[in-house]
Amino acid sequence: ERGHRLRERKAGGWPAPALTRRAGALVLGGGVAGLSALRALVRAGVDDAQLLELEDTVGGNARGHQLAGQGCPLGAHYLPVPGPTAHKVGEWLHEIGLLQWDGLRGASRPDERFLCHAPQERLFIDGAWQEGQLPSAAGRPQTLDQYRRFARRVAEVRRLGFALPTWRAPWTPAHAALDGQTFAVWLAAEGLDDARLRAYLDYACRDDYGAGLDTVSAWAGLHYFASRHGFDAPGEPAEADPGLFTWPEGNGWLTQRLAHPLSERLHTGQTVLAVEAGRQGVTATVWNEAAGRVEAWQAPQAVLALPLFIAARVLVNPPPALGAAVAGARYAPWLVSNLALDEAPLARPGFPPAWDNVGYAPAGSTRCLGYVDTTHQRLDPRPVPPVWTVYHALAEADRPALRDQPAAFWLRRVLADLAPLHPDLPRRLQAADLMRHGHAMRIPAPGTRGSAALAALRAMRGRLRFAHAELAGYSVFEEAFTLGQVAGQSSLSGGD
Repeated sequence: ERGHRLRERKAGGWPAPALTRRAGALVLGGGVAGLSALRALVRAGVDDAQLLELEDTVGGNARGHQLAGQGCPLGAHYLPVPGPTAHKVGEWLHEIGLLQWDGLRGASRPDERFLCHAPQERLFIDGAWQEGQLPSAAGRPQTLDQYRRFARRVAEVRRLGFALPTWRAPWTPAHAALDGQTFAVWLAAEGLDDARLRAYLDYACRDDYGAGLDTVSAWAGLHYFASRHGFDAPGEPAEADPGLFTWPEGNGWLTQRLAHPLSERLHTGQTVLAVEAGRQGVTATVWNEAAGRVEAWQAPQAVLALPLFIAARVLVNPPPALGAAVAGARYAPWLVSNLALDEAPLARPGFPPAWDNVGYAPAGSTRCLGYVDTTHQRLDPRPVPPVWTVYHALAEADRPALRDQPAAFWLRRVLADLAPLHPDLPRRLQAADLMRHGHAMRIPAPGTRGSAALAALRAMRGRLRFAHAELAGYSVFEEAFTLGQVAGQSSLSGGD
């Protein structure tokens, strides 16, 4: 609710600051990009770099939480082992020990303690659980044929060039053509209309981007596979999956390690009201939530690690590229629900419980994306009651209800969505914490990845730099971390 303070500005503006502080550099926003930018500034010798964050804890969409004595996420819950193009992330993971150099193999290897434990994924379909999330094609020759056709098309498209972070790949007219249409339109043109394939691809898009086939671009839908390890059709040779890191508290584990060495520079409970860049430096006017007053911060330079629609609201005399980047932008609302149970619900037929548990839903559904068993990653072998994290990528039209409806309303929806999987779940529920993300991530709708305005903001120099996953057109850890580090390093030049 603090962010809504920006709507409360009176006609005469805010009171004069009660206090003015100074810093060598400012970072506004304490998500992954902001923490990465601050780390880059400090490592480069800016000893008095400081970060201002709206919430009481940093981490943004990658914060962790505690429920019933167990760690659980409030947002993102895993990080794929990074590939060679995400080298800035890889360097940091080496620094904190998640990746280690194996001289015998001549390659890095992940610390297996933090890889997702088996079994990893299962899908409830046709009244039973199956292994993996790709719906079974057994007895369905048309489905199998379309899985194989889609796998071949992904392999062909990969040759155009895809990478994480995305700007490490080329951008050609062929990429722009994919970015100019929805994924659903591209699939239809390819004759890929099988219900099970479309359900799986719709799920993948909602899981990564917060919106389905009819909304995200074909570039985004294919990037999901082409920037990683492709698409594996049943019965065909599969590319090795390097695995993924996850923890009971999700990516909160990562942001805690980003934040800890910087803790004395982190100022939480600071609502940014206005930012103005002048000839002598940058002034940020903020509301100090604990002190209940307006304060000012001044620095020679600043990194705006804020969602772009927030940056456009607080920045005095924003550059034209910012207005263009925000115009028409679409944001996905999310609900993240943590449920503490007294014991696991009754088992259903099929594959045993896994880390990620998903119920089949046709393309276009707004049912939940399933649940992660956060206790699945515990290294302590002693059993504990489960804590589940349930994810909803809501329709954009649900944003007012997410803001206005009480927690009980949304908890009923959570339980209703899980009822086909676990009818006895309400009897097992002991406690629930629900987290609302009204504008959780930018949706990579057609035209977003190729936006000239986003490219202009990434390239901006001067006293202000922009750093947020939104500059990549979608929201994942690798993009946010790299954008933050680049912005922090480039800020060192200062000046106009």
